[in-house]
Amino acid sequence: MDAKIALQFLSIRANSEFQAAEEARKKLADACAIKGSNLTHLMDTALVADANAKPWADLFVRIERHGVREGLAKMRQKATEALVDFGIALSTSLVTNAERLAEQNGLRRFLSCTNGMDIDEDQAPAEEAAPESEVQPEPAPAPVEAPAKVTPAQKRTLKAIRDTRIELQETRVGQMRVIASRQDAWPRKDMVLWVIEQGWAQRDHSTSLYDGQAVSLTEVGEAILAG
Repeated sequence: MDAKIALQFLSIRANSEFQAAEEARKKLADACAIKGSNLTHLMDTALVADANAKPWADLFVRIERHGVREGLAKMRQKATEALVDFGIALSTSLVTNAERLAEQNGLRRFLSCTNGMDIDEDQAPAEEAAPESEVQPEPAPAPVEAPAKVTPAQKRTLKAIRDTRIELQETRVGQMRVIASRQDAWPRKDMVLWVIEQGWAQRDHSTSLYDGQAVSLTEVGEAILAG
């Protein structure tokens, strides 16, 4: 399969999972505003939808770094190793158990969907070497360009970072949460981490993660919203 075709297929599937997760979280948030709402089913749906979307968000981080073929191979290897490492140990917390089960099912869905994808080598144009006798001038700084494809959920995350004080805080070793100054603009943690990985946003490392690190947009993130 051509790498471009594979990328289109993966993008469509990923966007579908991102949209489902976003809709599930919105329904849960809307129900929280209604007194007496039964939240159990909506919470379970949001948890499962987030778990289904997470491998796809991780996949595109790897594709950005390694290309389509290698990025997919690395993500499938990571998903397989994660499933093996889960084991059968249970926690005393029902929420933790449900989260682990949803994460496992999300990884299995991802592996099933991408199984058998034989992708051709990514083709990169070869650079022509300049003659040694020619002195090349210093290149002018390239203008900041926004990525061609940005999903609505990714834009909402960037808007929340721009218009709201968003912080990442470590609750305990290896676990983080997102803190927002406004309840109606609370982005998902995986989306915040994803845009940071893409270089669209950045954390303030001048403070400790335990105290909370503010998240702000980079020039690329600003360009995306300005486009």
